[in-house]
Amino acid sequence: MSIKFPPPGARHQEIALSSVTVPADDFPPLPAPTFGHRVAVWWMILKTSLGERLVYRGDFALGTLMRFLPIITQIFLWYAVFDSIGDPEGSSAAQIGGFGFRDMVAYYLLTMIARAFSSMPGLASGIAQQIREGEIKRFLIQPIDLIAFLLLTRIAHKLAYYAIAVAPFALVFFLARDYFVGGWPSLPVFLAFCGSLVMGFLIGFFLEAAIGMIGFWFLEVSSLLFVIMLFSFFLSGHMFPLTMLPESVLTVVNWLPFKYLAYFPAAIFLEKIPEEELAREMWIEAGWLVFFIILCRIAYARGVKRYSGFGG
Repeated sequence: MSIKFPPPGARHQEIALSSVTVPADDFPPLPAPTFGHRVAVWWMILKTSLGERLVYRGDFALGTLMRFLPIITQIFLWYAVFDSIGDPEGSSAAQIGGFGFRDMVAYYLLTMIARAFSSMPGLASGIAQQIREGEIKRFLIQPIDLIAFLLLTRIAHKLAYYAIAVAPFALVFFLARDYFVGGWPSLPVFLAFCGSLVMGFLIGFFLEAAIGMIGFWFLEVSSLLFVIMLFSFFLSGHMFPLTMLPESVLTVVNWLPFKYLAYFPAAIFLEKIPEEELAREMWIEAGWLVFFIILCRIAYARGVKRYSGFGG
């Protein structure tokens, strides 16, 4: 390589570079990342995301605590419903879909926990927006998997949420302990309840992530997302137990994945699911989880192939 500089005072600078050939052996291929390296990256993403959630701690805590206010409204609402059809409490208490008034309040409290696990606000719309605005291309040139990155950020969000909400949840459940007529479930049932919460979280994540991947094919998915989330809100059992639905509708709903987002964990805790059916239902939930993982991965892989990003 030779560089020639002009004498001082010259108006133009002339630089002549000769071609340089570097043997390929001088640049050996980079070693494949080990599992330890991946874990270190995952931990860094999780820690960073958790720090971002806690930057505005006061606002985050206030928003979390405000979610407990509808509990009082729901208790009065269901009391009025049961009072209109019979005695809300007592030996001759009215029942709707196998739930009495106290069971209904306990059910609502448990669905709050289940929905706190499975709800993914802004996930699908955020993915579609990143695709539409071209932000997703940074995941195509960096050694970070988009789906794993989003999953870790959601885990960080849930950890931050429950770190603040655990005390209010404990207080609410202590004050409402008399509504849990059956008491604390047995250890196998409680473990099944915890397992259903974890799988409900993963189903909720991969379901919404798969919906967000539709942005690779359609420019705007907000209308489709609204329709799907509307069905999910009602068919998950968040508003009322699914046993209140007509038998013909309930037969179809029982085979859909939405009930595992809210109804199923609450029904397990309240022992509304017979023991002989519990294992089968858990396997069905696991099957839905595998289905949505595969669906999300396939949608992302095919979407990336047809994605085109331009500009900076």
